[in-house]
Amino acid sequence: MHSPGYIADSDEQAMEELWPAYEQMFGRIGRERGWGPTTYEHFRAEVEQGALYVGSPETVARKIADTVSTLGIQRFDLKYSTGPLQHEKLMHAIELYGTQVIPRVRELLADRLVPSGA
Repeated sequence: MHSPGYIADSDEQAMEELWPAYEQMFGRIGRERGWGPTTYEHFRAEVEQGALYVGSPETVARKIADTVSTLGIQRFDLKYSTGPLQHEKLMHAIELYGTQVIPRVRELLADRLVPSGA
């Protein structure tokens, strides 16, 4: 499975940095496909309950682990190039994904595989 996302040092920072790029990207694609403009409320709902994996390393790791457990998937790919974000921010997000998110997802999933009482 793959889904768009963005990782920053905090949930607030990730949402603040991604929103303008997401709005611009969604607007461009929407005009091509006949969608209306998006809103910050729609963006926030996608982050909190939808298909956007946006937040701190811990938040994103928990959402990925929940998805993997629920769907029984074997692989999850984060599509991190959502909109026109600055290169440095994308590189930081990729670094956080590799050094913090992936190891934390593995921990969370391993904990779920341990039988109760073990």
